[in-house]
Amino acid sequence: MQFYRKAESAATRILEAFRSGNLPKALAPIFVNRKDDTPCRRWSWSNQLLAALAGTGDARGYRQWESVGRHVKKGSKSFPILCPCIRKFEDKETGEEKAAIYGFTSAPVFRLEDTEGDPLPGPDPETVAWLESLPLRDVAESWGVSVDCFNGKGSRYYGYYQHGSAIALGVKNLLTWAHELTHAADDRNGTITKLPGQQPDNEVVAQLGGTILLEVLGHKIESDRGFCRSYVKSYAEKAKIEPIQACQRLLKRTCDCVALILDTAEGLREAAAQEPKSGVAVA
Repeated sequence: MQFYRKAESAATRILEAFRSGNLPKALAPIFVNRKDDTPCRRWSWSNQLLAALAGTGDARGYRQWESVGRHVKKGSKSFPILCPCIRKFEDKETGEEKAAIYGFTSAPVFRLEDTEGDPLPGPDPETVAWLESLPLRDVAESWGVSVDCFNGKGSRYYGYYQHGSAIALGVKNLLTWAHELTHAADDRNGTITKLPGQQPDNEVVAQLGGTILLEVLGHKIESDRGFCRSYVKSYAEKAKIEPIQACQRLLKRTCDCVALILDTAEGLREAAAQEPKSGVAVA
C-alpha cells in the first residue's frame, strides 16, 4: 500500500502537468552501439533483437562456434534467425557479376551461454557497465526475465518485452527501460492484454508506469514527461479517447504495476540484508 500511494501521488502530478501543458521537450534517443567484434554485430537489427530476446549478446551457427574452438553443449536448443537467399547473375549490358536477394530463409544459431571451450574476448565493457547500472534490474531477473540490448539505430523498436522471459533494449534511455519493466510487471499481475501487436491499453500502462516509476525513484529528467504525453496520446487516439481519459481509466492498473516493481525491490533488499556477510561466523 505504501508504494501504491507513492505511485498514485506521482501519477497525480504527471496528469496535472499533462492538463496544463507544462511539459519539457522530449529527450532525444541515445541508440545502443555495441562495439564488441562478434558476428551478430553485423546482423540486421531484427536478428540482433532476436539474440537479445534469447538472452545473449553473442550467437553463432554450429560451425561458427567450432571455428573459434567452442562446442555446443549436448541438449542445447537453437533459435532461428532470418537469412537472405541470394542469387548471382551476370549483367547482360556490362558483363559484371551481380547479386540479388530473392527471399529469406531461417538459420539455426546457438547462444554463447550454450557453448563451452576456448575463451573469447569479453563483451563491450561500456555496454556491460550500462546494463549493470540499470535501476531495478534485479527485479526483472528475480522474475526470470533476462535483460540485454541490441544496436538500435534503424530499428522499429526502442525496446521490446517478450512474455515472461526477456527485455531487449535498443536505446540507452531510462524511460525505455522503465517502460519494458512495467510491461513485465503488468504481465506478472495478469492484467496485460495478450493479443498480437502493440495494444493501446498495454502501451499506455507501460509508458505512464515507466514515467511514474522514474519519478518515484527521483529521476525527474529521465522520466521524460514530454515524450510520455506524446506516446500516450498516439495510442489514446487509436482507441478514440482523450489522453487524460486513457490515463485515468488505466490509473489503478498502472499504479499496481509500479507498486509491484517497488515491492519486489524492497523484498530483494530485505533478503540481501538478512544474508550473512562473507567470513562472518553464524551461531
